Amino acid sequence: MEPNSRLSGKYAIAGLGMVIGLPEKELEKRKADLPGHPMLNHAIASPLVDLSAKDIEAEAARRAIEDAGLSNKDIDGAVHVHGGPRSGRGVVEHMDAFPRMLGLPVNFYYHCGRGGGWGTIGIITALSFLELGLAKYVAIAGSREDWTRSHRKEVRDQGIRGQINPATVAGMWGPTYGRTAAAHEHSMFAARHKHEYGTTETQFGAGAIQVRAWACKNPLARMYGRPATIEDYLQSPIYIDPYHLMDMAVTTDGAVAMVLTSMERARDCPKPPVAVLGIGYGDAQGGQWWEGAAHYTKLPVLKAKEAAFGQAGISIKDIDVAQLYDCFTAELIFQMEDYGWCAKGEGGAYVEAGHIGPGGDTPVNTSGGLLSAYHMADLTGISESVFQLRGEAGERQVPDARLTFVTGHGGEVFAPGMCSIHTTLVLGRP
Repeated sequence: MEPNSRLSGKYAIAGLGMVIGLPEKELEKRKADLPGHPMLNHAIASPLVDLSAKDIEAEAARRAIEDAGLSNKDIDGAVHVHGGPRSGRGVVEHMDAFPRMLGLPVNFYYHCGRGGGWGTIGIITALSFLELGLAKYVAIAGSREDWTRSHRKEVRDQGIRGQINPATVAGMWGPTYGRTAAAHEHSMFAARHKHEYGTTETQFGAGAIQVRAWACKNPLARMYGRPATIEDYLQSPIYIDPYHLMDMAVTTDGAVAMVLTSMERARDCPKPPVAVLGIGYGDAQGGQWWEGAAHYTKLPVLKAKEAAFGQAGISIKDIDVAQLYDCFTAELIFQMEDYGWCAKGEGGAYVEAGHIGPGGDTPVNTSGGLLSAYHMADLTGISESVFQLRGEAGERQVPDARLTFVTGHGGEVFAPGMCSIHTTLVLGRP
């Protein structure tokens, strides 16, 4: 099919910068075992010492500008991306972040985001400024310091593990009924899918194991060097039924940044441009109450997929590698169904058959994803897409990868709001 949007391929990612935290001893060992490995150039020791999320965000932005062969004076627009006010932190803590820290002479600085669609929403925002002629080169960056937060003494003394939400938005009733972590509401997805379609523990585990296998090819991944079997999965602790520990995403300190510009300008930059071919957005909250919402067993993929794939003029069979938002294993299975690799209710069996891991015919989350690499929302998938499309992914490189897409979701309106948004971003080699 031909692209149905005049913007398809008009703009491109020209530069990428990353800073990803790894526990200090693990980082030292990897550097000793893999001296000079390029992926480890993006690593920093965690917990962060004398640094904040906005410090490493500024460093990621600096690296993205350098990667694009540009200098600070070239950047005339900036967008900070985050998970939205529900996180209780993103907007407030980053109001004066990387543009002023780097002294960028920007015409505008904007902040946006919701749920896990950070990067895609940031690209949508940047495109509007570029298309209006208000900027030529826009730096987009996001960061988090959840690993450091979760290792602070005052947090550990409370017996809390994982991502910490320091503020609760008024009107969220979930905490009243015991909701203290995202897994509590996301487990409803998995439980309902089991009830409706007979999805098994082993099928959830198969997703976790195959994504872990990709992580073992990525020295920057949190779970690099820690291969796992289905037996390991089944023996791992159950956090909240039906989720085992391995069904849940890792916690991360990190920052990812990119420079977005026109394809014409990107071709003059030193690295191969990564074309923005299509963007879609869907919202499950529209016109329905959460109690009876159909998205207990599916995500709001349809409108997002139709828009993004239509703009790009592609179908699912054209995709070489996919970067799916995998905060939990059920969401991974849902997306196999909702994007059309298999029928509804067959996602568990499809994953269990080994399609998505190394050697499979549907390479998914080749960095190790949120489950086993680093949780930077959809910036995890965007950064990996850039590596894959540039041919820079090393041992995990998918041969002749020319077309990929990245998904994001989340942004609950209530708790549990059941992941109300979904974003689709199609990227490719021009």
